[in-house]
Amino acid sequence: MIEYITQGTCATKIRFNIQDGKLYSVKFENGCDGNLKSIGILLEGMSASEAVKRLKGVRCGNKKTSCGDQLAIAVEQYL
Repeated sequence: MIEYITQGTCATKIRFNIQDGKLYSVKFENGCDGNLKSIGILLEGMSASEAVKRLKGVRCGNKKTSCGDQLAIAVEQYL
């Protein structure tokens, strides 16, 4: 399980696995529970590089980042 401490978001930590280049078990700690569970469900089995492509740069309101963007940063660092 990979752990990433987020910056600038309501979620404070993201945990995920990457197997054979695909994302599994994406879990966010804190934040908007339903939305973040949905992100995890939608990404299950998706290519890690495709997830980065889709989520990188997504912003939340006036913030410079979002939970999805933070996940993209975490995955990119792992890759």
